[in-house]
Amino acid sequence: MDSITTERLILRPFRNGDAPDLLAYLSQPRANCFLSLKLDGLDAAAAEVDARSRSDEHIAVCLRSSGRVIGDLFQMHEPPDTHSVGWNFNADFAGAGYATEAARAFFDHLFAARQARRLYAYVEETNTVSQRLCERLGMRKEGLFVEFISFTTDGDGNPLYENTMQYALLRKEWRA
Repeated sequence: MDSITTERLILRPFRNGDAPDLLAYLSQPRANCFLSLKLDGLDAAAAEVDARSRSDEHIAVCLRSSGRVIGDLFQMHEPPDTHSVGWNFNADFAGAGYATEAARAFFDHLFAARQARRLYAYVEETNTVSQRLCERLGMRKEGLFVEFISFTTDGDGNPLYENTMQYALLRKEWRA
C-alpha cells in the first residue's frame, strides 16, 4: 500500500524503527481482543514490525509532525469485495480525533482504491470507545453475538466469553 497523508497523519506500511512505538501500546493492550498480540519486549516488537512490514494487513498510523507511530489500522480482504477492519491506538493519544481521521482516510482508500463494497468490524460490548468510533464513521450495528468469543479465562482456566457487536458499512452508504 502507498502512504496516505491526512491533515495530521501519515498512514503507511510498518518499517524498521517502528518497534519502540509499537511496544508502547502492545505491551499493555487495552482491549481483550488484542491480548494475543501482547509484546514482552523490544525484540518481540521488532519481530512483529518485521512481520507486519511484509503484509498489507496492518497499516501504521503516524503523526506527520514527528513520524511517531501512534496506532495501527488493520484489514482482512474477504473475496470478492468485503473487508474486515479494525484499529488499535496508543492510549496516550486518545481523545484527539486521530483514530477517526485515520479510519476515514483508510475507509476512503478501501472503497476507492481497493473497490470494497462492504466493510465490517467486530467490537466487544465492553469496548465503548470503538463502538463510538464505528458510529462516527457511519457504520451501523448489525447484530450482537452473545458469548461469541473468549480472550481470557477465569482463575480456574475456564474461558470468559464476551458479547460482540458487528458494525458494517456499504460503499453506497459511505458515498452518501
